[in-house]
Amino acid sequence: MKKSKDIYILGIESSCDETAASVVKNGREIVSNVVLSQIDIHRLYGGVVPEIASRNHVEVVDRVVKLALSEANLKLTDLSAVAVTYGAGLVGALLVGVSYAKGLCQASGLPLVAVNHIEGHICANYLTYTDLQPPYTCLLTSGGHTAIVNVLDYDKYDVICSTVDDAVGEAFDKVARVLGLPYPGGPQIDKLAQTGQPVYKFHSVVTSNGNFSYSGLKTAVINLVHNAEQKGESLNNADVAASFTVTAIDGLIERLGDVVKESNAKTVAVAGGVGANSYLRGKMEQFSSQGLRVCLPKLALCGDNAAMIASRGYYMYLNKQFATLSLNACPTLKLRGEKPK
Repeated sequence: MKKSKDIYILGIESSCDETAASVVKNGREIVSNVVLSQIDIHRLYGGVVPEIASRNHVEVVDRVVKLALSEANLKLTDLSAVAVTYGAGLVGALLVGVSYAKGLCQASGLPLVAVNHIEGHICANYLTYTDLQPPYTCLLTSGGHTAIVNVLDYDKYDVICSTVDDAVGEAFDKVARVLGLPYPGGPQIDKLAQTGQPVYKFHSVVTSNGNFSYSGLKTAVINLVHNAEQKGESLNNADVAASFTVTAIDGLIERLGDVVKESNAKTVAVAGGVGANSYLRGKMEQFSSQGLRVCLPKLALCGDNAAMIASRGYYMYLNKQFATLSLNACPTLKLRGEKPK
């Protein structure tokens, strides 16, 4: 039985192709973390098929939540609230998690907390670095979002710059597909790039106004591969992967360095799936040599998971930011503080 001073939040995440549930204590300690991936299913199609993802969420969400509670050795009555991702993501997939969480709250009387998936990724750092507190600067590198954010407080963000088209994670997946690599493409490119050299030069992903653009980089790689095919020439895919990776990541690191200087930040953090990339993690170490604290979430917390949703839900719970049972999914949800392009 939990102590009265402890707050246990159940997190539910179903924004894409992972059905996940987690119990987190006091926003920082993972008590249970269950992630049921659909990678093997979607690998057959070379990417996520939204309808298939939604159907699989429906089939397993109840089992995943019950397993998370069982592993935490807690009952619904031990919880303080239920936090669920309501955006951004695939609308059908989101609706499964939102509907289940609403039903759970209606049946139990627990408060419902609606979590922004992007904010959840940022909070993954609190689960790895339990002493981390705002303010700090965060490099957000997920499959659907790329931005540099000054985290001013647990509920206050200043988005300095973001992508104007594709996100970095999306670009990794698309380039992997062009190179014939299996889904998910990010880890495959990371592994392949480590055996190649960045011999191909591509245009920087940093735009003239300081935002990011990955559409041009993606197209440049596609053109390189297609032109070689048309001429009957063979490319070293490892070199292509390395060249793409260096261009995609170096622009992020360069721009992050500028923001850190401007904001006089003392701590820099990474969030999102591309935060697991070995080249990016290595490049982040340059900030350590400059005297900054560098926070890199554990690899298991870089991708989609419910622990980060529960952590974000904890801080919203403290502020009594509760949702009603009329909550709906919002697939195009933005990060608060993001400025129009």
